[in-house]
Amino acid sequence: MYIIRKANSADAAPLAELAEETFRATFGAMNSIENMDSHCQSSYGKEIQYGEIVDLNTVTLVVEENKRLIAYAQLRWDSVPDCVCGNAPGEIQRLYVSSAYHGKGIAKNLMEACMQELKGLGKNVIWLGVWELNPRAISFYKKSGFVEVGEHVFTLGDDPQRDVIMQCVI
Repeated sequence: MYIIRKANSADAAPLAELAEETFRATFGAMNSIENMDSHCQSSYGKEIQYGEIVDLNTVTLVVEENKRLIAYAQLRWDSVPDCVCGNAPGEIQRLYVSSAYHGKGIAKNLMEACMQELKGLGKNVIWLGVWELNPRAISFYKKSGFVEVGEHVFTLGDDPQRDVIMQCVI
């Protein structure tokens, strides 16, 4: 059995490991080692995740099973692209589940927790960016009520990639 909870400072190191592991598992086969290494070095590490956990404009939710992190999501609300409609939007910046736990309903439950957390913060729209070459994630977001509203560039290392921006009214 697993639990979903807010991350705390003690989660920084295991969260950094999980974040890099899930990012590499999701995108490693479709990107160069150099670009993956560059992104992971600048995005993941105990100090980086600690900074995200204590940031007042970010909420990190973790999924824990037997005291081990198996999934996580990060929510923020400090910037919004012009294509997102709503007077109180919040972003799902990251939502990843360890590959050993895919297909077990964890992503769905974590998405529901994200929506509840953002509602509790007074947000009425959720938005996210998803790589156009990630059809599994796009399908999941559509099933969760998201619709495409625009696009932006996500630079992975030195590779500018197109992300689809999706939003959901909550």
